[in-house]
Amino acid sequence: MADKNVETTGLLGWVDNRFPLTKMFKEHMSEYYAPKNFNFWYFFGSLALLVLVIQVVTGIFLVMNYKPDARFAFESVEYIMREVPGGWFIRYMHSTGASMFFVVVYLHMLRGLFYGSYRKPRELVWIFGVAIFLCLMGEAFFGYLLPWGQMSYWGAQVIVNLFSAIPFIGPDLSLFIRGDYVVSDATLNRFFAFHVIAIPLVLIGLVVAHIIALHEVGSNNPDGVEIKKGPKDKYGRPMDGIPFHPYYSVHDVVGVAGFLIVFAAIIFFGPEMGGYFLEYNNFIPADPLKTPPHIAPVWYFTPFYTMLRATTSDFTWVMAAGALLAAVVLFAKGRLSGIWRLAVPGILILVAILMKVLDAKFWGVVSMGGAVVILFFLPWLDQSPVKSIRYRPNWHKVLYAIFIVDFLILGWLGTQPVSPSATLMGQIGTVIYLAFFLAMPVWSRLGTFKPVPDRVTFRAH
Repeated sequence: MADKNVETTGLLGWVDNRFPLTKMFKEHMSEYYAPKNFNFWYFFGSLALLVLVIQVVTGIFLVMNYKPDARFAFESVEYIMREVPGGWFIRYMHSTGASMFFVVVYLHMLRGLFYGSYRKPRELVWIFGVAIFLCLMGEAFFGYLLPWGQMSYWGAQVIVNLFSAIPFIGPDLSLFIRGDYVVSDATLNRFFAFHVIAIPLVLIGLVVAHIIALHEVGSNNPDGVEIKKGPKDKYGRPMDGIPFHPYYSVHDVVGVAGFLIVFAAIIFFGPEMGGYFLEYNNFIPADPLKTPPHIAPVWYFTPFYTMLRATTSDFTWVMAAGALLAAVVLFAKGRLSGIWRLAVPGILILVAILMKVLDAKFWGVVSMGGAVVILFFLPWLDQSPVKSIRYRPNWHKVLYAIFIVDFLILGWLGTQPVSPSATLMGQIGTVIYLAFFLAMPVWSRLGTFKPVPDRVTFRAH
């Protein structure tokens, strides 16, 4: 047993002889050295883990009383709210937790965007993170139908019907997802199985992989300096790092306390948040014969829903022109080499042609899905010589600000009824969103960059 390097006795020693508990705690907590200049942006990773636990625990208690049956689903939710002791509290924790999960994850991803946390050697950490984001979107979508209210029913009807826009396989695919020709009891059971079993298992596995990959390469920091390459003490520990435990475990308690205060305030004083967290139409039982006047998804889907609605037949001309322009720029600039110099522009030209051949509804689905999928390629789209926004030109910061405002406007537009002005604003916002990433290989290299320090900059606070 000497190879396990067991240093403990008693019950802990007995466990360590059979399971590497102390070894794992040292590797991932007490002897994991993180940069000493973390700021408040680094609260959101641990907060995301906290909300995941809240969602799993409250979900277990909800399932104890929920019936995945189209005849009784809405009544079972009302039973939880009115008859089960503490049921209203558990239900509101779960519904508020869903929205707060996306708040935390969006801010966590924004921090990664600011500080270049997706750059080498953390590409896989970022890819796992975006995969987690996709799973969260799927989990939220499947759970959205379960209350079997008006907005749940018709929201699921609209989203599932989008798959029918896919050429050749679309109608059969949407039929397979629904399990019927309309959203029905079969759909509810399928969504329940995905929401409660399938996606949570994948999600937990991705979270574990995300953390392991992060601890393998080390955490990034606001300066974008690799502390593992910096000076080390006589024990080989980074001099610009401190042990995660107890320093950052205690540091995160502050963030957790602040988060729980906000979380509790929402649950007790405004769980519907004006209809953004829980839509008022969802307190009405699902009626397949009565369509709500305005169907819109929950707020965290609305930016992408706006992109879907903005893609009209006229707008495909703009998208086709953009694809052709990108093909010309890539070929003329010669940034690609070998077969890729011809292949990538050729694909873009083919896409431009297909935009006028295939239905605009299909390209709406593509733009909506592409807005998320493009995040996977961010480590290679960003060609900046520095990681952190701190050392980039000031006009780069303006571009980041425009992107953030654009995303918020897209989100707001998704909650509004369809109108010509809203559609035009959505089209402009979609162009800005996609151009931010697609043009990143060009603009991220431009400008005068500030010198990056050899060591992290840190001031005690």
